[in-house]
This record gives sequence, C-alpha cells and structure tokens, in this order.
Amino acid sequence: MLNEDTKAEIQAAYRAVLAGKDLRARYGQRLMIAEIARYLGEITENDGQRTSAHKACVLEAGTGTGKTLAYLLAAIPVARQLGKQLVVSTATVALQDQIVNKDLPDLKAHSGLDVSWSLAKGRGRYLCLSKVEQRLHGHGNQDSDTIPLFMLQEEPGEPAETRAFHEKLFSSYAAREWDGDRDHWPDHIPDDIWQGVTTDHRQCTNRRCSYFDSCPFFSARAELEHADVIVANHDLVLADLALGGGAILPKPEDTIYVMDEAHHLPDKALNHFAASLGLEGTRQWLRSLSQALAQLLPHLPADAEAARTVQKLTDLAREIDPMLADVHEWLEENTPWEGGEDGGNSQYRFPGARLPDELSTRVTALQQQQVQLTRRLDQLADFLDEGMDERREGDIDRETAEAWYPVVGQFHARAEDQLRLWQAWSEAVPEAEEGEDSTRTPAPARWLNRRGGENGDITLYSSPVLADNVLFSRLWSRCFGAILTSATLTALGRFDRLSMRAGLPADSRCLVIPSNFRYQENATVEVPASSMEPGDPASYAERLVDRLPGVLEGDTAALVLFTARRDMQRVRDMLPETWRDCVITQDDHTRAEVLDRHRQRVDNGQTSILFGVASFAEGIDLPGTYLEHVVITRLPFSVPDDPIEASLAEWIEERGGNPFMEISVPDASIRLVQAAGRLLRSESDTGRVTILDRRIVSRRYGSMLLDALPPFRRVIAA
Repeated sequence: MLNEDTKAEIQAAYRAVLAGKDLRARYGQRLMIAEIARYLGEITENDGQRTSAHKACVLEAGTGTGKTLAYLLAAIPVARQLGKQLVVSTATVALQDQIVNKDLPDLKAHSGLDVSWSLAKGRGRYLCLSKVEQRLHGHGNQDSDTIPLFMLQEEPGEPAETRAFHEKLFSSYAAREWDGDRDHWPDHIPDDIWQGVTTDHRQCTNRRCSYFDSCPFFSARAELEHADVIVANHDLVLADLALGGGAILPKPEDTIYVMDEAHHLPDKALNHFAASLGLEGTRQWLRSLSQALAQLLPHLPADAEAARTVQKLTDLAREIDPMLADVHEWLEENTPWEGGEDGGNSQYRFPGARLPDELSTRVTALQQQQVQLTRRLDQLADFLDEGMDERREGDIDRETAEAWYPVVGQFHARAEDQLRLWQAWSEAVPEAEEGEDSTRTPAPARWLNRRGGENGDITLYSSPVLADNVLFSRLWSRCFGAILTSATLTALGRFDRLSMRAGLPADSRCLVIPSNFRYQENATVEVPASSMEPGDPASYAERLVDRLPGVLEGDTAALVLFTARRDMQRVRDMLPETWRDCVITQDDHTRAEVLDRHRQRVDNGQTSILFGVASFAEGIDLPGTYLEHVVITRLPFSVPDDPIEASLAEWIEERGGNPFMEISVPDASIRLVQAAGRLLRSESDTGRVTILDRRIVSRRYGSMLLDALPPFRRVIAA
C-alpha cells in the first residue's frame, strides 16, 4: 500500500512537469500513472514487503501517450518508498539513448524529483585492461613462454596499426580521456579488434585481477548500486537472469522492472535460451583445446592434480572427436533434408522434437562425455583461481595462473554452451496419453541446418517454443514488480498472444490506454480498386510495378513496405526511371543515413519514397511532412518454414486448435498495426495508409485485421 506522501509526491511532480514544459495533461498519460501507482500499491504490504501473489501490470499505450514520462513519474517515488531499484529495460539502443539523454534529464529538470540514473551494459562493452596489457607487453615482465601463443599474436590484417590502436585505447583510458566504454569511443571500433581487448564473465578474474580497482566495467557497475534508475536492455536483463539474477543488475527480488517495448521480450527470451552447435566447428574447437592444453602442461608440476586434470581433458577431447564425426555421417545419410537446391543451405525439423532411436543413443553418449569435459574444465579453472590467490598456497604459480585463467575460462564457457545443446537434445519428450493434458507445455523445437549442400557442415539447434516457463520462473515469480508497456501488446484487440508467449501471471492486469490521436479526422485507411490477391512472387511484383505509380501519385513523402527484400529490390529495379529516381531503399545506406537523405529530400521539396521491409515497419519516426503515406504491399504473414513457429503450430494442432487463426493471424495483426503506426507520430499529423493486399477485404480474417487497426476513416473500393 502506498503512503499518502508518495501519492502526493507523484501528483506534485506531474504538475511541475506540465507547468515547466508548458504542456497540457493527457488523459491517457494520467491514467497510465494512476494504473502503475495502483498496481505497485496493491503488491505491497503495509510493512513494504511484497505480497505473495505474482502479477504484472501490462499497459498498451500508443504513440503520443507520453508513456516514458508516465512510468518514470509513477515508479520512481514508489521505488524509493519501498527501498527498491527501478530497472527500465528497452529492446532498442535508440530508446535507451532517448531515456538516458533526454527523458531522465527532462524529468529531473522539471519535476522537482532529485533522481539519479545509470546506463547498464555487459562486460563486452568495456575495455579489459588486463587483456590489452597482455597484448601490448606480454603480461608485464613475465616470461612470454608462460603465455599461450595465440594470446601473443596480433590481430590479422595490419599488426602494427592494430598494436598502435591498442596503445591508444590504453593510454586514453589511463589519461582519463575515455571511460573504457566502447560506445563512447569517438569512432567505430571493428568487432575483430574489439574482441581482443574485452572479456566476459568466464574469462574475468574479478577481484584477483591486478586492474580490478581501475577496471572500466566494475567502475561502471559500482555506479549502479547508488542509482535510483538503471537503464538496461532486454538482452542484459535476460543475461543477468541466466546467471541467477543479481550478477550484473540488482537481484530481481529487490527490483521493480519496467519493460518498455515489451512486445519484443518473448522473442528475446527464446533467442537467449536457445542452443546451437556446429559439428565441424566443435571438432575444430576440440583441436584448439588440445593444442592449448599441450602448451599449458609444461608449466604445471608433474604430480599436481591440475596436470592430471589436463591429461584427462586431452583424453576426453580425443574421444569426443570421432563421436562428432559419427553423428555428422549419420545425419548426412539419414536426414530427409528440405531445400538446399543448387548447393544452398538445407534444413530439417524433427516433428514433435522426437529423435530417431539411433540418433538419440549417439546424442546421449555425447551428452555424458560433454558433462565430463565441462566438469574437468571447471576444475582446471578452480586450480588456476587458487594459483592467483596470494592467501593460499597452490600448485600453480601466480604468473601462469593469471595468464591461463582467461583462456581456460573461455574454453569452459564454450563447453557449457555445447553442453546446453546436448542436454536439450537428450531430454525425453513425453508421449501424449489419451485423456491427459500432456500437451499443455510444448516440446522444444529441434532442427538441423546444413550449409553448402551434401557433406556441408551441420549445425544442431534447440529452442523453447514458448518463453512462458523461462520468463515466469526466472522473472515474474521472483521480481518485486513488473510493468510491461509498448504501443503494440494486443493482437486482434486481446492480450492472449502476449500472455501465452510471455507466461504472464494469471492475476496480471492488462489495459489498453486510450490514445489522444483523432484518428478518424486525421487519417484514412484505404483499400483501392487496384488492390490484388497475392500470387506468384514474380507476377505479383509486376502487378505492383503497374499499380504503385498511381497509388503514389501526388505524394511527397511515402513509405512502401514489403514482406521480403527480394520483392522490394525486384519492384525497385522494374519501376520506370522517373519513379526509380525518387526511391531510397533501406539497403542503400545505413538506417540513419537513409532517413537523413529522406528528410533532406523532403526539406528540399523533392519527392522521396522509402522502400523498406520489416525493420522499417517498426521503430522509425518520421513526424509531420516527413511521412504522409504508408503503403502496405502485402499482409505481413510470417514465413511458414521457421522451425520454432512450425513447432508451435504443431502443438496447437495437437490440442485441437487452428494454428492459422491462433498464430498467423494474430502475428500478422501486430505487424500490421506496427506498420500503420509509422503514419501518425503526433496529434497534428495527417495522412493515409493504403493496403494493396485484397485479402484484407476478401477473406474472413481480413475484417479482424482491419478492426484491430487504429480507428482510421475507411475508404474501401468495391
């Protein structure tokens, strides 16, 4: 329950922001503030402890609501009252930057709230002083024979320039001209250069590192402990949860999460908890492991347990290699590959995630060997850790331990990733029994990709089909509070899709916040007589080329959205030259440059037509005259060969459902709403949305898709 002082603080801060920025109160924004405050009050006992019921606050709020200000104003005072930290998580860097560089400074300047914040990033975004020093100086005065050869080699390409760049990074940080954050370096740092001077949690020696007190990552992390608001992203939140929670961010139990752009969260979770393993890549990795262990062994006392562990690891690597070759041969001969014409990539998904018995036997044997390999690497890392501890007397000298701990940590992390795949493939899939609801939770998706035709490398994949169990067990059931918001959380006007995919607690409150926009006055959705039923892609492109000039006639700023890059490029190339000169495709330049060129053309009074695919149907912001017409060439149904979606459809069919109506149509609805959402970005914007896919009016599901759009005035030709 919130105390009266906190309620008064929220109200006063809101009034101050409105007055300070000369804004008028928005009904939707006030409602959102009230809903969040009410929710946080409901889940809090009088003593400030969390109530036993797990539930989330889910708020769909469209463009123009001012949702960032709403959730910050509502949640910051409550988090302070309860002694919790507020973690605001986004799906995109653009929104992260906006919150840190604009929204929070504005809030502090005008609300009267003395709020502090910090941007949270993973280790991989920061310079590792130990690694760059090793590359420059061979680990201080240490004999270079102690260092693994591959750690002393310069990056490929231009070694002298690479070394000079590493020196510049190191000296800039030492002179406090740079804070060690990759994103704050004035120029782009190529991935291959950066990977040599950063680290991850498995390679980091933490407090045992001689640079711990000046480490860029730990310096940034220390700031998080004192910040009222931590701005993160979904990937970092999921990475922290995978490590048990509290490893990078505050513990979930002490955190109120705001998940902005929350419609991305289920897919992010699926990606994060999926596993993959390339058979040939793993064999090469085993050879690298054996070579590294051979270099380490001379630096270990012959009678030490660490030396015996190295020998056991070498034996295991030698045993696993032919087992991988055997699996590759079996899969090549026994898999009914799909696709792969003309030497291209091919794929196969195991229906119901059930593996043939002969393959299952091989997978189980590999899983058992991988457990031993991973365990032995963990033991070796422990021995090296002991060697770095000055308070303990170990068998390994400190210099050797410091040099090899990151190397073994990297091998251990890779081994754990491989083990995740073998474990996922080894888990039994229960048979559905008559009268038993054994299909309530779908089996994982298991599939193969073969690259380069027959005898090409084969990659094994496993992924949860739904993120419900993962998110519920790791996040919703543990966190103090969770607020989810986005402009598109409903599908066909309901929250069912999100609830199923994200595993929302049963008592969660879901609400659509009314928009301030006058949709019927400011915009139309049009289905012209020239709209078509899609057919063969080539003929459909030809028909689009015939119709687009008439649809776009008189436009100054338009966005034409395609469902496939090939269609976009084909139509662009087939357009008459006078129209082709007006087109910028999203592949012509970087995203930022494409949008800048578009704005410049409009500012100069020239016609500018953007061609884009899915990523341009979400997230681009072109207010006012920069976008007055959105053309949707085809209803955005997903490609049917995605293994995870196919597994989900299979599960729904087993339950007697209709995958098209339960998955395809709701998913298309969300994408269609997102695409239409590019048009009106402020209350004064005007324009039209044109849909050239006749199915929107000719099929039964079309009316459902139309009704889920904002209430534009409809202009539909017979």
